[in-house]
Amino acid sequence: MSEPLFLKPVFHEKLWGGRKLETEFGYNIPDGTIGECWAISGHPHGKEQVVNGEFAGQIFADLWNDHKELFGNPKGKVFPLLTKILDANASLSVQVHPDNEYAEKHEHELGKTECWYIIDAEPGSYLIYGHNAKNKAELDQMIESGDWDHLLRKVPVKKGEFYYVPSGTVHALNKGIMVLETQQSSDTTYRLYDYDRVDKTTGKKRDLHIKQSEDTITVPHKDPKLDIQSKEVGKNKFTTFVQPPISPFFSVYHWEIKEPVQLHHQIGKYTLISVLNGEGKITADGKDYDLKKGTHLIVPATIKEWTLSGDLDIIASESGED
Repeated sequence: MSEPLFLKPVFHEKLWGGRKLETEFGYNIPDGTIGECWAISGHPHGKEQVVNGEFAGQIFADLWNDHKELFGNPKGKVFPLLTKILDANASLSVQVHPDNEYAEKHEHELGKTECWYIIDAEPGSYLIYGHNAKNKAELDQMIESGDWDHLLRKVPVKKGEFYYVPSGTVHALNKGIMVLETQQSSDTTYRLYDYDRVDKTTGKKRDLHIKQSEDTITVPHKDPKLDIQSKEVGKNKFTTFVQPPISPFFSVYHWEIKEPVQLHHQIGKYTLISVLNGEGKITADGKDYDLKKGTHLIVPATIKEWTLSGDLDIIASESGED
């Protein structure tokens, strides 16, 4: 096969969601407060379809299982990555995700290390990123007493920034932020604090997961030491946000395309591409495919080289695992 795999996003309503996935990206989203666009997903909670070529109409997870050659014959049982766009019209719960070992034992799925590229952020926006507890005893005491003002670290945020969020990191997107999230393919979240909000469907406060959070939070918090590097090639700019070994599960890149450029897989066997802005084309095996804002695709292992052209703002990623 010499065609890219274009995917149809799946949308999820969230208490904290809004309508920007429609107004900013032009998606035909359901009614309600839509918080998540699952853009590239093989997870059971986001069963996406391939929309082009010989596999049009097939569920992407089935394609992963039945045609491993498209992905370089990987060893993993599940497609390892998940790409989302999140619209935080209100603040998300303060939460933490488990690592692979804890998630496998308790949730029977992958752990969840993730990262965010800030697509947009209203003035004054901030993240919850990390905590101030010096040790486990202090962490547990501050959680049990609800001393959130002293426990939680608030970090101002602006458009174009990148944040790496390893499993075990206390975190939350807050109101007015839109991100492209690259993560392990997991839907396990432990809520630590939820501002005492009430779910409009149930009329009750949402469940918290205090024990699981205390079990999995990394103490003390340490900011990851990233080695973000950018290079200009002609009029194009290529930025590497994170790669193994710093991030063992994925690499993430920002490609700003202004003139035609030939590309290839960097460290992985296949490449995930999300177009955040602009219009252009991807050319593979002599055939052109249109790209526009909100398009998501995978360049399979069977395509060794391809060309991007046009005016494109792209986040790309690759799996760090065989």
